Amino acid sequence: MAPLTTRRKFLMNSAKAGIGLSVGTSLLSSCSLVKKTSYGADKLITGFQQQPLPYSYNSLSDAIDGATMEIHYTKHAAGYSANLQDAAKSEGVNMTQPLEETLRRVSKYSAKLRNNAGGHYNHELFWKLLSPNGGGEPGGKLAKAINNSFHSFDSFKTQFSEAAKNCFGSGWAWLVVDGDHQLRIGSTSGQDNPLMDVSEFKGVPIMGLDVWEHAYYLRYQNKRADYINNWWRVVDWKFIEDRYNAVV
Repeated sequence: MAPLTTRRKFLMNSAKAGIGLSVGTSLLSSCSLVKKTSYGADKLITGFQQQPLPYSYNSLSDAIDGATMEIHYTKHAAGYSANLQDAAKSEGVNMTQPLEETLRRVSKYSAKLRNNAGGHYNHELFWKLLSPNGGGEPGGKLAKAINNSFHSFDSFKTQFSEAAKNCFGSGWAWLVVDGDHQLRIGSTSGQDNPLMDVSEFKGVPIMGLDVWEHAYYLRYQNKRADYINNWWRVVDWKFIEDRYNAVV
């Protein structure tokens, strides 16, 4: 990993440049994804290398057991990162740029790069969305936006949970900011995400839930709904609020 000063300089320079991560005719094609501060860049830019977990494997035991976290992080997610870097080297991808730049034109690359770029991005975001001190409800502008879009927080939780439960097979449920600056709920299959030009559901991801079986099967077996219900207990709303504020 690059030295701290180099990473900070990269983030600040990227933010000043205003990274336009286009998703069709949406928000990202008309304005910068990242506000012109290191605050926005830090919340929205993803690199190609796997970052350390911000907590121990067993610290999310209210929702996810330590064995699952360790396997998920060291095997599945680590594999996506390694395979992404291998594909990027083979296909001439500039890994000094944010991964988001590759995702928005991922249709130009191989299935290997698409699958592993999605897997790496999705998991790097997923770890940050969780906290041993999570749970509760959001505040600030995000809380107001959720109420405006979904009428209440409880209604939002129900709709998001249903999207996660009903995601057929393996995939992800998402909360995104769309081209009209509105919050929307949707899902993608496999390791696709709403930043990809190949995704029918597009927007800037604010929150994502992994509903691949490897994310929950050791503890919950086939009871995906139980995993989702407990997952809300470790959601880090402060981080999600920061992402939302960095976009809008």
